[in-house]
Amino acid sequence: MTAGGGLWITLEGGDGAGKTTQADLLESSLRDAGRTVLRTREPGGSEVGQLVRDIVLHHRGDIAPRAEALLYAADRAHHVATVVRPALARGEVVIQDRYLDSSVAYQGAGRVLDADEIRNLSLWATEGALPDLTVLLDLDPQVARMRLDAAEKPFDRLEAEKLEFHLRVRSAFLSLAEAEPARFLVLNAAASASEIAADIRARVASVSGDR
Repeated sequence: MTAGGGLWITLEGGDGAGKTTQADLLESSLRDAGRTVLRTREPGGSEVGQLVRDIVLHHRGDIAPRAEALLYAADRAHHVATVVRPALARGEVVIQDRYLDSSVAYQGAGRVLDADEIRNLSLWATEGALPDLTVLLDLDPQVARMRLDAAEKPFDRLEAEKLEFHLRVRSAFLSLAEAEPARFLVLNAAASASEIAADIRARVASVSGDR
């Protein structure tokens, strides 16, 4: 969904895979090259989205799986309409932490809902918007958990789920990437940050062309 010369890049993967680190490195590289960059995330990339984020990640108590999926889709609809599309129309590069693939993986596989229904819900909410490039940082959930433990921060609702949940999420991400190889770049998140960043820069250059 490129408009006005903009470029939309999303980063996906399990918690602890290093998405923030790679987003930081990519942003720095693109800014050095003279591009205007917008960093955003889901949930929470807008004022409305921050309210949704507080509910889905920090609410104490259960949220019904379908209600959770609908909350993410509602955030996504508003985020794409008010943040992503305008930035792309201005010719900016949007670097986004998580998009609909996370819903398919976490609410579809993780919560054992129908993956196609989850995907179609987000596509309806965003009028079919898909990124130019999705970087999937793939990491063994057990390694990811060790990274999260080392960070010594409280777990959110999804990070606190059991290993079986995160194994289903990882498998779903890999299946999504296999189904759409033109959109996805799958990288081993256990590699060094510099190696991963170099691979991402190369793919971004290929996707962006002379834009």
